[in-house]
Amino acid sequence: MRVKKAGWAVRAGLTVLLMGMMAMTARSQARIGIRGGLNLANVTTDKDGNTDNSHLLPSFNAGVFADLPLADELALQPGILLNGKGSKVNIRSGALNTDMDIRMNPLYLEVPVNFVGKIPISADGDTRLLLGAGPYAAFGIGGNVRTKGTFLGGDVDEKSSIEWDDDTPFSNDDRNQGWNKLKRFDYGANLMAGFQFDNVGITANYGLGLANIHSGSDNDNSEWKSRNRVWSISLNYLFDD
Repeated sequence: MRVKKAGWAVRAGLTVLLMGMMAMTARSQARIGIRGGLNLANVTTDKDGNTDNSHLLPSFNAGVFADLPLADELALQPGILLNGKGSKVNIRSGALNTDMDIRMNPLYLEVPVNFVGKIPISADGDTRLLLGAGPYAAFGIGGNVRTKGTFLGGDVDEKSSIEWDDDTPFSNDDRNQGWNKLKRFDYGANLMAGFQFDNVGITANYGLGLANIHSGSDNDNSEWKSRNRVWSISLNYLFDD
């Protein structure tokens, strides 16, 4: 029941955001854009926020955003994205004749809101250096876990859907928790940099997750500190106003 209520809340919020984007883009100079690209996702392995580079998992990002000018060289860019996250782990034991790759690839519906500085670096002003930052909120909508390799000498090749618990953004006393599940809500901050060439742009983004996504644990007291970390490279296109 909580998942259904949360789903309705997210859908309502996204509807309001989209309507707001459409209304604001009707103003002069405000534009709608599309973006998509490659993610290199990971999950922290300890309380200090460290990650293991060998766990990087390729995924994708795709969505729409609005470019809302606040000043000549500053814009607000809210968006709605499909964002693939997760990590991969190798379990290897010669004594147990085991060598397995486990890939966890959750898919989120994400709402970033970035403030983006646009610094002209060409005489005509069409080429600009982009520097931005802002918060994001995300809601898990799908994904899978893939296990492949050998276990105790036998072949293993299994794929299953990710299981989500019934968490809410501001409470940890939720039902349906389990160590084999993920919390559905994620939130954090984005840092981005790139270039805009008239209507076409390329950006690099780092998503710093602040929520502990491991079900059955909280953000403050648990030894488990599983937080999303995502490097992204994206192409974007801004439609003429």
